Amino acid sequence: MTDPAFAPVLEAVRATGWTSSVLDLSGAADKAAFLERCAVSLELPDWFGHNWDALADCLRDLSWLPVSRGRLLLVSGWSDFARERPGDWATAREILTEAETEWAARGAQGFAVLLTTH
Repeated sequence: MTDPAFAPVLEAVRATGWTSSVLDLSGAADKAAFLERCAVSLELPDWFGHNWDALADCLRDLSWLPVSRGRLLLVSGWSDFARERPGDWATAREILTEAETEWAARGAQGFAVLLTTH
């Protein structure tokens, strides 16, 4: 369930023509749980292989999603995962950052990641 505190942000994003997804990592204990949360929250395609390379591929090629002006990925509940799995968190952050950078360079469609403190 999405934290109600995020509702104004998500509404503002949608008002601009962007779509949004919330990736709640609360209770995610390992890489497998992180990737499963991504698969569900982002509605990743059936070909998603539940590994880091497949996540990077999905985020670089969003053709499996309906057309949108841009996309916001709001990541919440990440601090415990980051503390307990620092190596996996570093990899996840690298993939998310690279996706943001690549989409910004293309200029055609936005892709942004917002890490919340909740």
